[in-house]
Amino acid sequence: MQLNIGQQMRMGQVMKMAPRMIQSMEILQLPVMALQERIEQERIENPLLEEGPSIEGPDDLEFEPGPRDEAPSNTKEVERQELVVGKDENSAADFERLLEMSSEWPEDNYASSSSKSSNRIDEESDRQHDAMTNMVSRPQSLQDYMIEQFAYFKCEPLVREFAEYLINSLDADGRLKSTIGEYVQHFGNSVTMDDAQQALRLIQKLDPPGVGARDLKECLLLQVKPETPHREVVVALITEHLEDLAANRLPVIERKTGFTIDEIKEAWEQLRKLDPHPGRGYNSEPNQQVTPDLAVDRDEDGKYTVRLIDEYIPQLRISRKYVEMLKANPDAQTREYIKRKVESAKWLIESVEQRQRTLQRVAQSICDHQKEFLDYGPEFIKPLKMQQVAEEVGIHVTTVSRAVDDKWIQTPRGQFPLKRFFGGGTTSAEGEEVAWDRVRLKLLEIVEKEDKNEPLSDDDLVKALEAEGLTLARRTVTKYRKALNIPSSRQRRQY
Repeated sequence: MQLNIGQQMRMGQVMKMAPRMIQSMEILQLPVMALQERIEQERIENPLLEEGPSIEGPDDLEFEPGPRDEAPSNTKEVERQELVVGKDENSAADFERLLEMSSEWPEDNYASSSSKSSNRIDEESDRQHDAMTNMVSRPQSLQDYMIEQFAYFKCEPLVREFAEYLINSLDADGRLKSTIGEYVQHFGNSVTMDDAQQALRLIQKLDPPGVGARDLKECLLLQVKPETPHREVVVALITEHLEDLAANRLPVIERKTGFTIDEIKEAWEQLRKLDPHPGRGYNSEPNQQVTPDLAVDRDEDGKYTVRLIDEYIPQLRISRKYVEMLKANPDAQTREYIKRKVESAKWLIESVEQRQRTLQRVAQSICDHQKEFLDYGPEFIKPLKMQQVAEEVGIHVTTVSRAVDDKWIQTPRGQFPLKRFFGGGTTSAEGEEVAWDRVRLKLLEIVEKEDKNEPLSDDDLVKALEAEGLTLARRTVTKYRKALNIPSSRQRRQY
């Protein structure tokens, strides 16, 4: 086989997005609090950015373009087609400024502003230090709590050491996933099985009740106390009939145990009070506060208008000080630095303004489509696709997706994520389009009103929905029943 080296020419189309356009899409996708952090970071890195109303001057700055200031013409049209769809001139003009800005200034100069100097490294170190000092203190873990309790037990040092090893081996539910023999083998240090069993017994006496179990049955039995009502029946249900309880086979349990149905039901109520996951309470994540980006106001005529909640976003402008410095004809290095920072500041200001316009227009279109939802509630939501909003606003569907991602809106009906208003649907018997959310709500309503002594099967649910004008296949009803965590008809039956 012979290898040759040669040159060939090949024509092709390649979609290429400039780094500035990529970052403009990132700005659009950021929720309001993340955008605030991004702006503060840019203000730290760019001394030309300052907070305040815009002033005249920066838009009139003209730089003499060099030979490298010409961007490849074959990428501009591709970028425009990716971001702008339709004939909406306002939307096209919004992105046009970003495209022109990207082509007027070379990307290598933009990249040259990245951190490579020791000053930037020092600034990054300071920010990390500030973040660490302002970090919320770590809540007490399950292991910390149990080791703190175990300190009050009197036992041999080797038993204590092995007990701490077992405590640190507990999973998120507070259980041990292996046998004691395997833990002894991995631990070493000549610990005996008697020492290991003693350590396990002590661990199982700790709070919360049920920790240190090796399976579900042991976890529940550890929580049964001598004073537990119907203790004998509860223990029998845990040891022999958990699967029968899950399938609601109470007559089978009655026949096998001799307990009456009433005794079994009362013991089942006590069993429901036990916690199969005693360790999860120590591993829960703190609730995150949601800050809406938009709010909906209703006027006297019943029309809904979307407004931006922008008090968290500072108004930006380019510093007059550096504008005057540039007009004073500084040296080439200073002029180059100011030029780069001015372009970066203009790009950020334009990107934030474009984000606000796009987000408001997309949200207004959503509210116009979902007026009945806002008027009467979630059961009146309509099927809506992002493509419909994209065509109405005049932007690409991917831009709509970025605009609604992780954005919340405050409405008269409560606070919702923007994605909540999108979804498919089906067609009713009258030919009306019905959203899937409405089908789910109707299914919950039918199950809630059924006779629990004779619950409806999936076939009966199909007929009940058909009586409401919703024609669905049985498999579709079964899928939505499971998605809503509605048990089967046998499991819903009350004895």
